[in-house]
Amino acid sequence: WLVESVYPTMQDNKPTLSISAWAQYVLDNYATVSEAVAALEKEPFTVVTDKVPGEERQATLHLSLSDVTGDSAIIEYINGKQVIHHDRKYQVMTNSPIFSEQLALDSYWRQIPGTVMLPGTNRSADRFARGSFYINAIPKATTPNKSVASVFSVIRNVSVPFGLNTEEEPNISSTRWRTLVDHKRQIYFFESALTPNIFWVDLKKVDFSAETGRVKKLDLGPEQQVIYAGSVANDFVAADPFVFQGINEVAARQK
Repeated sequence: WLVESVYPTMQDNKPTLSISAWAQYVLDNYATVSEAVAALEKEPFTVVTDKVPGEERQATLHLSLSDVTGDSAIIEYINGKQVIHHDRKYQVMTNSPIFSEQLALDSYWRQIPGTVMLPGTNRSADRFARGSFYINAIPKATTPNKSVASVFSVIRNVSVPFGLNTEEEPNISSTRWRTLVDHKRQIYFFESALTPNIFWVDLKKVDFSAETGRVKKLDLGPEQQVIYAGSVANDFVAADPFVFQGINEVAARQK
């Protein structure tokens, strides 16, 4: 979430893309971060947003990309302009402020030994500083499972406690999910704040073929009452495709 986001004005001669499909579009069209950045720099579409369901505020998001090579990029829309930060050293992204300001704040904290003092509030900038220090301080693990454990420990350290609300910071919300992707093993790990276990999806066990693959979902039940643990690739059930909200529906609601 990036409350400072301001998206471009729609143009008649340029395609539009709903912000709800932004991440999916990148996943569907580009194999690497470099490929995605090279294409998105040309701004082939205009990102459009709408109000958060049930609320008056607009959905304001920024996008983080990573790939199996370790490359990374962060894309924001500031004052109606696309801004791309592309470098494998960009390993942390939280919420506000904009990424350039996060880097400036982080440069200050890098002058202070992280083992002596780190900012400890639930503010986004403080969580960025903690994540930036710890992700570089943890040892390079010798096994994939130890790497997963190390990175999860960093994510937990920068999470906002469940149920914590800060009235003067309305854009800070509780951490509901912690996710981790092992690019090399193609495994996606999930940890819900409402359940006691980690579960994962091994993408190598999912049928993505156009001929035999089907749309499926993992049913979490009301209020995430269904509890999973371990591999869940076989627990997905057939489902109708998710229908993204289109421009016509947005325009009709705004009239």
